[in-house]
Amino acid sequence: MPARKVARQQVKRAQRNRGVRTATRSGVARAVRAMGAGDLDTAEAAVPQAISLLDRAVRKGVVPKNTASRGKARLTARFNKLLSS
Repeated sequence: MPARKVARQQVKRAQRNRGVRTATRSGVARAVRAMGAGDLDTAEAAVPQAISLLDRAVRKGVVPKNTASRGKARLTARFNKLLSS
């Protein structure tokens, strides 16, 4: 394939992936902030949403499977720690 076409495709893919990556990071940060503040109600809603966003990013090929799995495990462990305290 010509190099110029490959370069065009990379730009398109980067733009498409940027939104998914931003939404994923924002969702995870929202969950972490809620847990850090000790807000159990908000955290209960934010953690499953963050996990869903991570799964979606894996399906779209933006985040590697193991990276998402590690992130989900850390979120869940932190949430469970909040519940037990």
